[in-house]
Amino acid sequence: MANKFQSIETKHYAERDAFFEGLKKLDRRAFMRIAGISAGIVAGMGRLTPNSFQLVNVAEAQGEKPRFSFAYISDTHLYENKLNDRFVRAILKAVDDVNALDPQPDFVLFGGDLAQLGQAGELKLGAQILKSVKAPIKMMVGEHDWFLDMGELWRDLFGPPNYSFDHKGVHFVVLNSIHEKDFWTERKLSPMERMKIVAGLDNGIQSRFEVGAEQRQWLQNDLAKVAKTTPLIVFSHSPLYKYYKPWNFWTDDADEVQAILKPYEKVTVIHGHTHQMLSNRIGNISFHGMLSTAWPWPYAPEGLPSLTVPMNRADPFSQFDGCGDGRMDVLESGLVDKLYNLWQRDPITVRASYLGSGGKQSAPPKTRLPTY
Repeated sequence: MANKFQSIETKHYAERDAFFEGLKKLDRRAFMRIAGISAGIVAGMGRLTPNSFQLVNVAEAQGEKPRFSFAYISDTHLYENKLNDRFVRAILKAVDDVNALDPQPDFVLFGGDLAQLGQAGELKLGAQILKSVKAPIKMMVGEHDWFLDMGELWRDLFGPPNYSFDHKGVHFVVLNSIHEKDFWTERKLSPMERMKIVAGLDNGIQSRFEVGAEQRQWLQNDLAKVAKTTPLIVFSHSPLYKYYKPWNFWTDDADEVQAILKPYEKVTVIHGHTHQMLSNRIGNISFHGMLSTAWPWPYAPEGLPSLTVPMNRADPFSQFDGCGDGRMDVLESGLVDKLYNLWQRDPITVRASYLGSGGKQSAPPKTRLPTY
């Protein structure tokens, strides 16, 4: 079904996308000749700005053909349109982006926090907009979707929050990683008071996120039928490692979940929640953080994984700077190359070989402005 919505920003970037699509139709020699000429002209005119496209990245994108690809959209934080249309415009832009991919991805992963405060109008608005996505869509829950009614409406709209499926030789698992210990009953908090506390970044009231004992047992049972050589791709909203405890980036039982995944040869974990480019490698597990369409969070003051290539500090006057969506190319090996489609910035690919080599190979280009 064609998308009847189209944002102003999508129209603005249509010309840019058409330019790059045209480049893809050239053979590699012609492409490199034009890219070199263009880069030389731009550099000679002093117009090589931090926001300009890096043509070499486009050349690299013509390399190894993946087994298949999927796209992602995450952390839209929708309010009802009558209250605030800023985040609605952003998700419409992301839907336009993934619908324009050619070839189309096998599916689109939504990475959680569809709503801002878990209200029915927010979740239903998101569900309606996501119906415009051409490819099949897989849903994952975030804490902003959950803690008003403890996931009751989410289940009605999208089904269970944890599930698994197989696709072209890869076993996929979707987890609900945002469970918390009960901090609200004793304090006699209302559902909205509970929701607003969890929605904050930095507070001393809520507990840390966890997958929980029951779901860890479910994961063990699910993986028991999977060969250790089968590639695993796990989706979680919060990172499945411990990233800066004072903020709610921390998943308390991450070590236990990693122990369940450790026997498998090729494991990739893809998470939302942090609204950042974030790369990590722990043992056999590669971790990728997803971009938000709503806003970029700053990096934590300590504990940033060493393999992360930090994003530039976002322009506070631009709604879309530091935000974006992206695509995962699943390679024949079962590992993934991740393309960050940073709106208003260069697209950046974090390759499987970069994480697998501990940063010694295929390093992404460093940012040219201060991070934050």
